[in-house]
Amino acid sequence: MIDRTFLDWPFFEERHRELAEALEAWCARHLPVDHGDVDAACRALVALLGAGGWLRHSGAAAGERLDVRSLCLIRETLARHDGLADFAFAMQGLGMGAVSLFGTGAQREWLGRTRAGAAIAGFALTEPGSGSDVAATTTTATQVQGGFVLNGEKTYISNGGIADVYVVFARTGEAPGARGLSAFLLPADAPGVEVVERIAVIAPHPLAHLRFADVALPEAALIGRAGDGFKIAMAVLDVFRSTVGAAALGFARRALDEAVTRVKARQIGGAPLANLQMVQGHIADMALEVDAAALLVYRAAWTKDMGAARVTREAAMAKLYATEAAQRIIDMAVQLHGGDGVRQGMVVESLYREIRALRIYEGASDVQRVVIARAVLA
Repeated sequence: MIDRTFLDWPFFEERHRELAEALEAWCARHLPVDHGDVDAACRALVALLGAGGWLRHSGAAAGERLDVRSLCLIRETLARHDGLADFAFAMQGLGMGAVSLFGTGAQREWLGRTRAGAAIAGFALTEPGSGSDVAATTTTATQVQGGFVLNGEKTYISNGGIADVYVVFARTGEAPGARGLSAFLLPADAPGVEVVERIAVIAPHPLAHLRFADVALPEAALIGRAGDGFKIAMAVLDVFRSTVGAAALGFARRALDEAVTRVKARQIGGAPLANLQMVQGHIADMALEVDAAALLVYRAAWTKDMGAARVTREAAMAKLYATEAAQRIIDMAVQLHGGDGVRQGMVVESLYREIRALRIYEGASDVQRVVIARAVLA
């Protein structure tokens, strides 16, 4: 059984414990879903999460603030049950994060749809030549009478090809580098938006390479102020990086649970594998890393919820440690399963493929190390 004693930690309020219990029961009834057709599965999951009311937590209503602890609890729980369900939930939040934090009343109409599960969101930041280096963005939004004209390409865009709306970051030229970027709300069916390629990865998710060719954007598509795109992107990541750590934590908890079940049941020399001291040592290390990751994730979430303007350092620590630790935990779970650990259809084999991307997206591990080091040195 999954250890749920962490819910008694002082990071949480009673409403968080009630949320976790209700979601656990919902997941037991609805997850996992069939992943045979990934696009269809994601569409179904968004609708299911919307109907269940869980997507209300993916964005904040006007006058409200995002509850990061709730976001993290939801992502951890969903990831433990079904990695694709976590993805579907997370992208509704990340995709519309800029609108949730900085959007106008009219723009927030899209947020109402994504929170209800009636529309799918995408976050278009990464480019073929700029991943971690956001300042190297080359997509342009040229101002013209009545709005802007968008040109450029984005790649590895989650929900690319199935999204109804994207938040796109483009260069508007107010200043060099990161200070000359802006954020725009773009309906996926706008003329000039093209899905160039669907991208297949080791843990199937809907990803695409997008091209924008003379896409006309009205002035009302601008999110926040022109030139504030980098600040907006970093503010969104400041919230959602902690939740990536939470998803990794969910994967790690599931791997530990699968490993414990395996070593208790598997016999070697007429006794359970769990009787071997070396195996016990591995289980102890895995449990230690799970708790350490949880403490960092929920410290970052609690700090943000308590009103901190920025939690860049805390979120970077949470994402870095939780994702790297989850990789180690899952790898050991595979090892403890022996040959079955790499057999298709086994839970730990799926987790092994799911975890790898979390050490890359929303700031690769080495980028998080730079962020942490700069914060400490400052």
